[in-house]
Amino acid sequence: MLVVLLALGGCATQGDFGEVKRSLARDDMHDWLSREAIAGTRSRPSEFPLTQDERALRDLAYPLIEPPYDRQKFFSIAGEYGLIGRNRKPFDRTLYAAHLFGDTSRTAVSRYAVLQDDIDNDTTRLPQFFETAARVLDIDGKRRKSMFYVSALSDSERANAIRRMDENAAIVAMVRRSLAQRASSYRFALERLVIVTPDPRAAAVEQSLTTLQAKIVSYSIHLPPSWVREQSLVSN
Repeated sequence: MLVVLLALGGCATQGDFGEVKRSLARDDMHDWLSREAIAGTRSRPSEFPLTQDERALRDLAYPLIEPPYDRQKFFSIAGEYGLIGRNRKPFDRTLYAAHLFGDTSRTAVSRYAVLQDDIDNDTTRLPQFFETAARVLDIDGKRRKSMFYVSALSDSERANAIRRMDENAAIVAMVRRSLAQRASSYRFALERLVIVTPDPRAAAVEQSLTTLQAKIVSYSIHLPPSWVREQSLVSN
C-alpha cells in the first residue's frame, strides 16, 4: 500500500489547505493518531469504534501536527495514513526556517507569502478543531461518570472506555503542544526574514502571528462554548 500511495502522491492533494482527494481518502485514515498520542506510555488503543466526533477530532488534528512544509508533497498521502514514521527527536524551532530558506528557488517575497499562508491556515483550522475537542471531552466526562451506573460493566468494557478517553485527551494535548511549537517556529522564521531580507510585508505577518498566538493561548485556557452541552448520559 505504501508504494501505491507514494506513486499517487504527486496528485494526492487539492484545494487551498492541501486536503486529500476524496478518491484517496477513507473514514479511518487518521485513526492511527490514537497510537501516536499514547506512544511511550503503557497504554494501548481502545478496541471501541470511534464516534463521529472522535473521528473528526483525529481528522482535524492531523494538519495541526504535520509540519507545514510537508503538505502537498509526493509523500503527503502516505503521511496522512500514518505510513511514514514521525520524527521523535526533541523539538527544534529552527527547522521551519531551514526549510523556508533551503528552497533556493523562492524569492524573498515568496518566503513572506509562504509564512503568511502557513500562519493563516493554522489560524483558520483552530476553531473547528477545538469546538470538536470540546464536544469530545465533554461527552467523555459524562461517559466516565456513567460507568458508575452501567449494570454488569465488564472489565474489558471499562478498560476500553478508559483507554478511549485517555486517547482523546492525549490527542488534544498533542495538538496544543504542536501549536505552541509551530508558533515558536514561525516567530523564529519571521525574525530571520527580517534580518536577511527586510520587507514591509513583515508587519502584516507579525500581526497575523500575534493573532495566532493569542488564539492558541485562549484555547489553552478554555474550550469554546459555542455549542449546547448535552444532559447526562444516565439519570441519577
